[in-house]
Amino acid sequence: MAVETSSSMEEYLENIYVLQETKGLAKTKELAAKMHVSLGTITNTVEMLERQGLVTHKPYKGVRLTERGRRIALDVKRRHRLVERLLTDILHMDWSRVHEAACKLEHGLTEEVMKPLGKILGHPKTCPHGNPIPTRCGGIIEEKSQCLVNLKPQERGTIAKIVEENQDLLDHLRSLGLVVGACVKVKKRIQFNGSIVLNLGDAQRQVSSDIASVIWIRKE
Repeated sequence: MAVETSSSMEEYLENIYVLQETKGLAKTKELAAKMHVSLGTITNTVEMLERQGLVTHKPYKGVRLTERGRRIALDVKRRHRLVERLLTDILHMDWSRVHEAACKLEHGLTEEVMKPLGKILGHPKTCPHGNPIPTRCGGIIEEKSQCLVNLKPQERGTIAKIVEENQDLLDHLRSLGLVVGACVKVKKRIQFNGSIVLNLGDAQRQVSSDIASVIWIRKE
């Protein structure tokens, strides 16, 4: 039986999907921080989503999407990332500003709008941050890449995607020149705090392990 979802439910499913993809599952504390709500609100909403058959929740472990929940989350992601492309490619908005705007616009788009939107954009494969755009059927093709934290000294590659789309973070990465398509080489690791020193052209950049964890590299 089809589940009718509200904008709020779609936001929860979308954020659970992101945490599940990057960390294996969505811990309620992390979900609360991402959604800017209390743990009590998360608990109540997760219980409602579980009753709808959209998630499974294991206490003290975390939340996972069911297949039905994942299909809805991917549909939301498809709308979100196509809207981001619309805002950058057609309206020429800055890449660090489009995530928040897309969060507001994505829920009102119907398939009647999505089909011509994809066509006018040239059926892009990724959003402006390099993350793959799901197909209409819910397929998703991930480019082969690996997290920057896993690269060893002297290894190099091209930034393929930024998996966290927080505006302040994207502004910071842009100020460092660490954008999709930039070529980087790991020079060394700082042992006491886990930060990484990178060569970016003739410049050097040092990033924390937290920042490195959201940057994915297509190795040479």
